Amino acid sequence: MMKASTLLRTIASLLPAVLLGCVSATVDEMTFLEPTEGIGSSAVVILGRRDSYKPDTSFEFIGCVAEHIRKGDESVRVMNEIEFLNITYPWFEPRNAPKEVAEWDPYQIDGLLAEKIEDLNLKYIVWIEGSTSEERTPGSSLSCTVGPGGGGCFGFLTWSNTSEYEATIWDTESDSEVGRISADVTGQSYMPAVVVPVPIVAPVFDTACDSMGDQLLQYFSAHH
Repeated sequence: MMKASTLLRTIASLLPAVLLGCVSATVDEMTFLEPTEGIGSSAVVILGRRDSYKPDTSFEFIGCVAEHIRKGDESVRVMNEIEFLNITYPWFEPRNAPKEVAEWDPYQIDGLLAEKIEDLNLKYIVWIEGSTSEERTPGSSLSCTVGPGGGGCFGFLTWSNTSEYEATIWDTESDSEVGRISADVTGQSYMPAVVVPVPIVAPVFDTACDSMGDQLLQYFSAHH
């Protein structure tokens, strides 16, 4: 008979391979005008949509995508989201931020905002909307007990993870929308327990970040 410790190691060694096979990503891109030689010395800022009637796009995801682009091409100047929001306060607060590109004209919004955009040499604004969620799989269970001789957990818990994000690219010079990118990632996470729970989480968040970052990098970088 296989010992509990041996069984636990066997399950833990096999599940990562199963997990990777359960993660799927779909990326769609629609561009209307692509930079022919990157963006040069201009800057791009990536902002999250944060409306009261939808789940907020997390600062963590925006930071992840921005860092992915910076690492992929150091010549692409990606502004820090918080820094940009502070510089342009209050025009990009959720209640004031333009929802459609038709609303975007810094000279019409405020002359001071137009000056700030010019000083930043900001070429593109990327709006990202979406979130990552999870849902427990019906029928999966895990229970833990504690007794005089010790305790432990037994069972097999599973849940699904979903990341759905869409990016809209605005050109600040032409005041137009020049592209859209969507990344939909799903995966199955597991937590087997034979005395000790072993959580193995599907990397849907990281996969969505990398997928979105790769597509934006191809758009902004002269080397892709």
